Amino acid sequence: MADTRPTAEELLARVKEEESTLARGRLKIFLGAAAGVGKTYKMLESARELLAEGVDVVAGCVVTHGRKETEALLSGIETIALKPVEYRNTHLEEFDLDAALLRRPAVILVDELAHTNAPGSRHEKRWQDVEELLDAGISVYTTLNIQHLESANDIVAQITTVRVRETVPDFMLEKAYEIELVDLPPDELIQRLREGKVYIPEKSTFALEHFFRKGNLIALRELALRCAAQRVDKQMQKYRSDEFVRDVWPASERILVCVGPSPLAARTVRTASRIAAGLNADWLAAYVETPKYARMPERERHTLMRTLRLAEQLGAQTTVLTGTNVTEEIVSYARRMNVSKIVIGKPNRPRWREMLAGSVADELIRRSGDIDVYVITGDKAELEGDGRQEGQQPSNLIPYLKALAGVLIATGIDGLLFTRIALVNLVMIYQLAVVVIAVQYGRGPGILASILSVAACDFFFVPPYYTFAVTDTQYLITLAVMLIVALTLSTLTYAVQHQAEMARQRESRTAALYAMTREQAAAVTKEAVLATSVGHIKAVFGGLVAVFLTGDDGKLSEVEQLEGSFVVDSHEFGVAQWVFINGKAAGAGTSTLPGAKALYLPLRGSTGSIGVIGVMCSEPKRFQNPEEMHLLETFVNQTALAIERAMLSRQAQKEKT
Repeated sequence: MADTRPTAEELLARVKEEESTLARGRLKIFLGAAAGVGKTYKMLESARELLAEGVDVVAGCVVTHGRKETEALLSGIETIALKPVEYRNTHLEEFDLDAALLRRPAVILVDELAHTNAPGSRHEKRWQDVEELLDAGISVYTTLNIQHLESANDIVAQITTVRVRETVPDFMLEKAYEIELVDLPPDELIQRLREGKVYIPEKSTFALEHFFRKGNLIALRELALRCAAQRVDKQMQKYRSDEFVRDVWPASERILVCVGPSPLAARTVRTASRIAAGLNADWLAAYVETPKYARMPERERHTLMRTLRLAEQLGAQTTVLTGTNVTEEIVSYARRMNVSKIVIGKPNRPRWREMLAGSVADELIRRSGDIDVYVITGDKAELEGDGRQEGQQPSNLIPYLKALAGVLIATGIDGLLFTRIALVNLVMIYQLAVVVIAVQYGRGPGILASILSVAACDFFFVPPYYTFAVTDTQYLITLAVMLIVALTLSTLTYAVQHQAEMARQRESRTAALYAMTREQAAAVTKEAVLATSVGHIKAVFGGLVAVFLTGDDGKLSEVEQLEGSFVVDSHEFGVAQWVFINGKAAGAGTSTLPGAKALYLPLRGSTGSIGVIGVMCSEPKRFQNPEEMHLLETFVNQTALAIERAMLSRQAQKEKT
């Protein structure tokens, strides 16, 4: 039976999470598809229930829009007066954050989370006020329409042809301990508009003809329902993690496809994509990086990376796991992600090899428990078209020759010490040689060294000498134990070395990203941000970097003149223009405009694309590795946010002057 006990790391993570949430307030968001569905009304109803239970509730900012039913619910709830603000000879009233912090209620009502504060306020956005309240330990009830969610902004603009300017970052939803969906059918909402219960009659007529068309409301409602469903799924995942639930809860379908270096893996990925589309399910693609990856031929490695990129292009969330047992890592990851179905390719190795080395598919079926396993057959034409059968790659004999030399050296040392020390000490010298060979040259040479060392020990140092015969049975036990220990040492030594190397690589990537983020935070001007970002991208990925930013007309301008930039001709600039317009990566190493000399990625800010970064790497195939590509995308996205921050800071200074 599977061990359902939590690991030490899981317990520590849970303790840290509980400690971090104790001092913070709790955020509840009343989410709706559009204005008028009753979010504020529902928030006030919930507030009155809390008051009835004796909870200290205060209304910080509640917008009733003159609706009598809503104003009636607000009656009897203590209200913090709004703060008067004068801006360009206009009298405005804003939420008084300082008064709320001074009053310090248990729960405060702050309507319209996406609201933009008047100039001169401490924070530009109301959601930033809410963050400060939460940090102060005050719980907040607030309202939000789905069109104001940052990730939904482009979708809403495409559906309604209206670009919403006031947005809330998605991480605010992640911070909410509860999201309550306030739903209303489109026909009822339209009727409320016609009755003047949402806007004044003149404004209602305009709204019905534009944003509040029935088709728009249906689409917005679907977005809100999907957002709520995703939130419920994340809550279930968190509960399973908090309670250390190992069993799969098939509340919704989630597909996991196992990716490998086989040329048939692409077919498996496409099949998984069709299954996920048919079930309207999320799907994941995973590859387990074992010590064998370091010895994988370059051709197989490129096939693997192309398959992972194909999975990403088809909409999968890809991940690279690290471990020594493929089946164990896949099953563990599947249970952690609450996967309901696993898709794996049918093995194409000879049966005798499966009997000796085992089959991942067979072992996965045995260990999957309540997870369904789909074994997908491949097309022989694909395998034949790849130009090789498994095992036809030429092997490198040099490490094996060095393993032989290592055993000969150990034998020579033992020969010098043969008459001075006991046999058990001679065995230790062979074991040391096996460990060194496994560390230097890998598991295969280590196993060869294990077998040769046992044979050499028997031939030279076990009577009768210079034969493989053994007269004393105790030597058989010694040689058997020596072989088992040597094989175990060679395998474990290489596995530990491989895992340590993977940990060092990930630590290096994390350190590089942290260093760039820290220096970007200290950079004040756009030029300083660009210099910092380009320097770190060059240091991590090598090659040359070019940066294109938008001009005052909103169009992509010429390349920024930075140290280490490459020459941009009309063709390269055209590729950058395509990336800027379409918001997708293109160029070298991709399937879009692959003839370009560099790889181009869009700089996405909070309000849209603000430019393009081009990276001319000495090894373009490097970015076929999803981990490398994700790291570069992280660098680019962080750079975009830092540039946007510097540009907004400069704009604010100009307005002050």
